Amino acid sequence: MNQPKKVTCEFLGLVDYKEAWDYQEKLLKEAVDLKIAFRNGQTTEIPHNYLLFCQHPHVYTLGKSGKIEHLLLNEEQLAEKEACYYKINRGGDITYHGPGQLVVYPIFDLEQFFTDIHKYMRFLEEAVIRTLADFGIESGRVEGLTGVWIDGTTERARKICAMGVKCSRWVTMHGIGFNVNTDLNYFSNIIPCGIDDKAVTSMQQELQRKVDIEEVSTKLLNHLSELFEFKL
Repeated sequence: MNQPKKVTCEFLGLVDYKEAWDYQEKLLKEAVDLKIAFRNGQTTEIPHNYLLFCQHPHVYTLGKSGKIEHLLLNEEQLAEKEACYYKINRGGDITYHGPGQLVVYPIFDLEQFFTDIHKYMRFLEEAVIRTLADFGIESGRVEGLTGVWIDGTTERARKICAMGVKCSRWVTMHGIGFNVNTDLNYFSNIIPCGIDDKAVTSMQQELQRKVDIEEVSTKLLNHLSELFEFKL
């Protein structure tokens, strides 16, 4: 599979979480089926790669290693906040998605890039770190924790981007939850990613102004294309 890496980028807008999840599952299945056919000599075609950019209505999602106790709302309270809840098949614990948060789902066949999940996660983080730097926000990593943090080594550590992925036959799904203009009040209803001693933040909170989410999307896409060396 040494053909040039190509990625189709789709901007889905505000889309229901389950609808986006189903779409990811469809693209992943198509990619996996094609890889099996390729290895069996039934096709010379290789899987296409996708980057899905979107936002979601208020929703809480719990990963495979998460604990339901980290959701601090019952069904009635969820309804009052017009929020949904899903237990899903990515790694990680509980997180929140909502309007103003940039969500990015790479459906990548990593055998076209590199077969290293650790490196894949670090590249996703690096793209966000570089995007934040474009806006004058210094960020980084916290040892032992996934995602992107501000003042990560201090008592003021706060998470600005959460990540959780699934990989099947080296095809990825799920991905990045990047707080741009996110309503951070919704995080008070969970123990984000199971971490109860660190805060969350957003670009809007850090810059004290609303940020153009389309501009963030464009810069993030450019950094992803540089790091993963693909063309659109």
